[in-house]
Amino acid sequence: MQILAVHHIGIRVVDAARSIAFYERLGFRVVYRDGKAPVVILQNDCGVEVNLIVNASSNFDGNNPLMDVVEKLPGFTHVALRVASIDLAKVELEQWGIPITEGPVRLGNGLSLFFRDPDANVVELRQDLD
Repeated sequence: MQILAVHHIGIRVVDAARSIAFYERLGFRVVYRDGKAPVVILQNDCGVEVNLIVNASSNFDGNNPLMDVVEKLPGFTHVALRVASIDLAKVELEQWGIPITEGPVRLGNGLSLFFRDPDANVVELRQDLD
């Protein structure tokens, strides 16, 4: 087996419209939605694909069970999306009123900042420095 690339990211959400509006701000647009399956596929102009899995419990309390509890459970903690400029990304997030939870911070050969989507899923924006 040869893995060539990440094909898409699946993100479980409560409300499709709210999540679509959020990810549209990041440059994604809906490219598939059939109304039967709980999946909405979004893609940006560079071909990065995000699948919204719209079946999260409406009892969502605003906490991320992988990040916001003392006992650290196994699972994917965040998605990292490459950007050309972390400074520009920071300005845009601030203009949109999206709170930055950490950063910008240098991690290895890049700069990263972190924020949350409406369902408390962690998103990292990362600028490579090399």
